[in-house]
Amino acid sequence: MTTVNSIVMNAPLDRVFETAADLSRWPEILPHYRWVVYLEKSPSRNVVRMAAKRGWIPVSWTSEQVIDRESRVVRFHHLKSFTRGMDVVWTFEPDKDSVQVQIRHDLKLDIPVVGGFIADQIIGRFFVHYIAGRTLKHMKLYVEGAYGK
Repeated sequence: MTTVNSIVMNAPLDRVFETAADLSRWPEILPHYRWVVYLEKSPSRNVVRMAAKRGWIPVSWTSEQVIDRESRVVRFHHLKSFTRGMDVVWTFEPDKDSVQVQIRHDLKLDIPVVGGFIADQIIGRFFVHYIAGRTLKHMKLYVEGAYGK
């Protein structure tokens, strides 16, 4: 399963990158995020337990986050839950006064026959793509100033 979401944010690269990297603020600025709890915390690597909603359906997972400020990449590796093993990469491509933000999710389930369908349609399309799309939409509103500074 691979899903890709992207959006253009009309804000400075530093503001966009640091907002994406700062998970502690996500529940404030992203209405579908319920909470983020740090299990380990440092400037460039964190282990977090996160919870969001897909519509009315609650989901949660544990993930390692690696923040590469030099390359402007934020990586996640899901450690627990039905998305265990999923790799997520956030990339940021500046262009004048805007930033193209892309989130790529990759997951391979080791379930014979139905694994591909479950990963692609249920996990990928129904949950991951939807939640990532809302994340980008609301992060864009925040960094562009619609939710305040």
